[in-house]
Amino acid sequence: MLIRTLSADDVPALAMVLADPEVMRYSIRGVLTTEQTAGFVEGCIGLYHQHGYGPWALIEKGSARLIGFCGLNLESVEGVEEIHVGYRLARPFWGFGLATEAVQAVLRLGFQELALPVISAIVEPQNIASVRVLEKSGFTLFEDKTFHARSVRLYRQWPVVDGHDAHRSGN
Repeated sequence: MLIRTLSADDVPALAMVLADPEVMRYSIRGVLTTEQTAGFVEGCIGLYHQHGYGPWALIEKGSARLIGFCGLNLESVEGVEEIHVGYRLARPFWGFGLATEAVQAVLRLGFQELALPVISAIVEPQNIASVRVLEKSGFTLFEDKTFHARSVRLYRQWPVVDGHDAHRSGN
């Protein structure tokens, strides 16, 4: 799988992914139309220019087909601005470890290249598959929060410095 920036050319393929009710089951936005997907992509492009990150396209190597997205976004959770990792994959690509691979790549980029001090993840506890992806990606501690009137877990991860979690070691 390859990761690259999203572009307007990706809207039709991404719209198919984001129109799937199962893919969007735990999304605060719900199923998206093609127009809403275009707005999402425009927002991602704006984030790239403003912050140097955003949700990125996930591309299947063999076919060059867009299979979803994974990346960083800003969200306010109970009044606190969080840089969080978010992802969606087309259903045919579930269960192969691709979401975990993508999240781990985004975490490396966020900590190593962007030098972010912390990256969070927001997940509904019922979304067992996403909880597993986060745990496999090194997220362990969480707080129960409310996000868009939903009960969620807010996980946070800090960069590892000299083999230690920078947050826990006081760095």
